[in-house]
Amino acid sequence: MSRSLLQQQLEACAAARYPLHMPGHKRRCLPAPGLACAAWDTTEVPGTDDLHDADGILAQAMARAAALWGSRRCWFLVGGSTCGLLAAVRAAAPWGSEILCARNCHKSIYHAIELCDLRPVWLTPPVDEAFGVYGSVSPAAVAEALDAHPDAACLVLTSPTYEGVLSDIAAMAHLCHARGIPLVVDEAHGAHYLPAAEPYGWQGGAVAAGADLVIQSAHKTLPSLTQTALLHLNGELIDPDEVERQLDVFETSSPSYPLMVSLDGCCAQLAQEAPALFAGWRQRLDRFSAAVVPLQHLRVLCYGTDRLADHPGFFAHDSGKILVNGAAAGLTGTEMARLLREGYGFETEMACGTNLLAMTSVCDAEDALDRLAEALLALDADARPAVAAPRATLCPPGEAVCTIARAVRLPRRELSLAEAVGTACAEYVWAYPPGVPLITPGERVTPAFAAACAALEAAGTALHHTVAKTPGKLAVCGDSKP
Repeated sequence: MSRSLLQQQLEACAAARYPLHMPGHKRRCLPAPGLACAAWDTTEVPGTDDLHDADGILAQAMARAAALWGSRRCWFLVGGSTCGLLAAVRAAAPWGSEILCARNCHKSIYHAIELCDLRPVWLTPPVDEAFGVYGSVSPAAVAEALDAHPDAACLVLTSPTYEGVLSDIAAMAHLCHARGIPLVVDEAHGAHYLPAAEPYGWQGGAVAAGADLVIQSAHKTLPSLTQTALLHLNGELIDPDEVERQLDVFETSSPSYPLMVSLDGCCAQLAQEAPALFAGWRQRLDRFSAAVVPLQHLRVLCYGTDRLADHPGFFAHDSGKILVNGAAAGLTGTEMARLLREGYGFETEMACGTNLLAMTSVCDAEDALDRLAEALLALDADARPAVAAPRATLCPPGEAVCTIARAVRLPRRELSLAEAVGTACAEYVWAYPPGVPLITPGERVTPAFAAACAALEAAGTALHHTVAKTPGKLAVCGDSKP
């Protein structure tokens, strides 16, 4: 039976060799109280293998992960899904090529487009009327885009989205492969989609659906440390050597062994305990759904009396995400987050507009979601007069005046939002989380974008600008002086 990475690290440390190598704490001076993992925070020396040229203990660990998810190859990532997404897009799309890309992708995909000077063809999902979030990318939209852009290098999608909306990855993999085009799926929020989870309601993962490159954040829903992620390869359309070359570019050359130990330990726990873990998660979620049925004002996406059929723009929804809309209760997401924090001891994941997101996982305490349901019922009982949900928060992209890569290098100036309408934007603007840009460099600033910014800020959502730091201002392409 093969050793785990943790076993190897403990054995290596027990050998008591003095470390004349990195890291600088030498496994003696802890960088902060409680960091016992410093005792086995080592580097690439004989016996520890090398993440960037794995042929020993790490190669075995990654092979076990590939078997667990059912992929052809798997790479451990210690820079989160971000480095995996950057490497995946670069491996799939030659410099300067055209790609098909869902508009609701994470900012790291946009950064890959910028770094590789790619020309994106945006696929903008429909907006769900009830919650004001993006729905699924449809196979029909993909088929139309593939017909219109036969030279596209790849298709890039996010499934599940930050709010848990899934697309029909199997259908779109079939469409892409019929044309010899690889499919890249950002499944950062779906690392729990592995075969062992299917009996408990988590079907339709991108690896099983046949996507060519799938990137998952283990730390989001599984028992693994922050920054740990996985990159899966399927099929023959992507050269694994090119994936490794791009990981050499985008991932640190000094990978953290505590992070890799955590990831290998997570895989081992799933291999041994997945049925019990996922059964428990499902039971907690089912109890929550039954408990929130009495809600009269708050609405929980695909929970309680809200059903998937109520959202025609959704292919499916990941029940691990709990999205609460407070508009009918007179509450913004920010206000709900504060009330849950101060009154009930919950720190939620995200507040945006009138929505609040709670993320669950296989590791939740047995009573956590029961207590959340009780808290929501209490907020519902104290409902205020309804407020208008900011429906304008998701706007279609403006005309691309130039590529993102060119726009970020042009001279720029700052204007008010009203003055900026009609000009070419010189920066990204997003709410983080979820980190999906409302506008990109090189796009024409539209009245819809200005309205979206105003609606979000009125609801208490902080917008992040990559250039302009003055409230109410936007960086646009043009002379450095007004």
